[in-house]
Amino acid sequence: MTTSGSTQSTALDTQCVNAVRVLAMDGVQQANSGHPGTPMALAPLGYVLWTRHLRHDPRHPEWPDRDRFVLSCGHASMLLYSLLHLSGYDLGLDELKAFRQWGSRTPGHPEFHHTPGVDTTTGPLGQGVGNAVGMALAAAHLAAEFNGDGHTPVAHRTYFICSDGDLMEGISSEAASLAGHLRLPNLIGFYDDNRITIEGSTDLAFGEDVATRFESYGWHVLHVGDANDLGALDRAIVRAQDMARERPVLVVVRSHIGWGSPNKQDSAEAHGAPLGPDEVKRTKQNLGWPSLEPFFVPQEARDAWGKCVRTGEAVHATWRESWTRFAAAKPDAARELERRWKGVLPADWEAGLPVFTEKDGGVATRVSSGKTLNAVAARVPELMGGSADLAPSTNTLLANTEDVGPGRFGGRNMHFGVREHGMGAVLNGMALHGGVIPFGATFLIFSDYMRGAIRLAALMKLHVIYVFTHDSIGLGEDGPTHQPVETLAALRVIPGLVVVRPADATETVAAWRFAMTHQGPVAMVLTRQKTLFLDRTRFAPVSGVDQGAYVLAEAVGGAPRAIVIASGSEVGIAIAAQEALQKDGVPTRVVSAPCLEVFAQQPQAYRDAVLPPGVRARVAVEAAHPMPWYRWVGDAGEVVGLDHFGASAPAERLYAEFGLTAENVVARVRAALGRVS
Repeated sequence: MTTSGSTQSTALDTQCVNAVRVLAMDGVQQANSGHPGTPMALAPLGYVLWTRHLRHDPRHPEWPDRDRFVLSCGHASMLLYSLLHLSGYDLGLDELKAFRQWGSRTPGHPEFHHTPGVDTTTGPLGQGVGNAVGMALAAAHLAAEFNGDGHTPVAHRTYFICSDGDLMEGISSEAASLAGHLRLPNLIGFYDDNRITIEGSTDLAFGEDVATRFESYGWHVLHVGDANDLGALDRAIVRAQDMARERPVLVVVRSHIGWGSPNKQDSAEAHGAPLGPDEVKRTKQNLGWPSLEPFFVPQEARDAWGKCVRTGEAVHATWRESWTRFAAAKPDAARELERRWKGVLPADWEAGLPVFTEKDGGVATRVSSGKTLNAVAARVPELMGGSADLAPSTNTLLANTEDVGPGRFGGRNMHFGVREHGMGAVLNGMALHGGVIPFGATFLIFSDYMRGAIRLAALMKLHVIYVFTHDSIGLGEDGPTHQPVETLAALRVIPGLVVVRPADATETVAAWRFAMTHQGPVAMVLTRQKTLFLDRTRFAPVSGVDQGAYVLAEAVGGAPRAIVIASGSEVGIAIAAQEALQKDGVPTRVVSAPCLEVFAQQPQAYRDAVLPPGVRARVAVEAAHPMPWYRWVGDAGEVVGLDHFGASAPAERLYAEFGLTAENVVARVRAALGRVS
């Protein structure tokens, strides 16, 4: 469907649109770095959307029922910064002048928590599309649970802008396919069809029919033939809002990159580099701009844009009135929704956590995780998520709750399909929206597919929980394609991501307790194979899990001469090695280290208490790449791990063939003792 017609704009509208173009090109020019072309092309869309349709309150950018806005093509950040500045957010002109500079609130790509009004961190293309899907999904879930009987405390929409680059990335296909399948409501995207990439025309690498593609996903598709036609944009948005009641909408907007530039419009030169001082001057003259002074905006344009503050206050006030009526009619529901929006866990959320005993025996940590997850979910109704088509294997299906399905959003079991990267971005969007705590599961080896989204979750400090099972060569016969060797090390180096690999069922419960309260993403790494049951009347309690590592079994017969450190199922190997060494008169301490990142953050005194500097004979054992452990074993220690791929065979045979045995650990301890004696 094409929306067209004569441009319904006044001279003041044109001035307001050109204010965005001027600020964008001046910001990029002053920084001598950035992307002016897309902000100049999409200034009309930004103006129409932000001044006529977006429900937002610039004075209260975290109002929970505001519309969400995602600029997936984050390189066009000066579009967003100009919109925020002009519409009245706490982003002064000096910040635009400091674009891309140290200490400014206008970094090269938008950053959540850094700039008021920025709803997500974008930059890696395609991620924002997935974020928008997650935001809309969280909103649909909360609306299904809390709206009704004439009350709509959750009534907002999610808008996003994406570029050709976003749609080339596979993550956008995964997310859009899921959204279309679910018939996700109140999600409206704008595709900037400017037909230019950094290298030149999109024809070089991108020839598909985007509209047909999205229609095949199950989206409604609208067309605006001219991005400068304000009337057509306005009508398209109104139509999209109506159509989005039943499923998502994509509006294909034909634009011209660098619009208004006499020499660089519709060229790759306008994409990712400043126009140059002379071309900026010529562009301003071409636009009929009243001043060549950098960052100049006429007062009448500022006044017109400033109406967003008054409009936002009015819309927000109307919602507060409706909230008052909702709270009076349904006080329990209002308190519950407010609790979820604030991110406060229920007071009794830990009451149902399972306790594993010797009667349970040794169980795979994926199994104990599944039981713990269900116990938590029974008391934390905002916990929702699912798996990338692996729920039976990852033990992540929630009991006594419905599935999220096409047009059905009241359930809490998500079926993401085989879409790991899309799942990661959707989880981020759900967490960004608020009111839910999302989790997502797959095999550890496939976490590589979602690494970009995990990295952004860490950058944004989002409360996302990852359940990664089949954590090592212990998965056995599936072979090296499915056996993660380097994956643990790769995840551990992501700043802000906490990776927890519990040793037994009791540590798994403690890991979930940590994950539910930690302010940031947590990756739980779990076994397919059974782990040793650690009787806590004999071994140390799990309180040390919160410190990342703790003394699980103390040396007998004197101060420790050696220390064996391990995580996950290899803690059982460490215990067996300790028993053998103790029999031979070598007092040996066993340290369980489920989370090296948290241990590294502990005070030096605690770390020295767990790993005394005077005990240099240390051996770490983990069925993964040894790199993360060298810091902890020191110059005299050793690591029993894998610096090569695995093989297809039963797990017990693989551990024996690759030296992940108590006998080998004992031999390595003796070698270390020989070096320090």
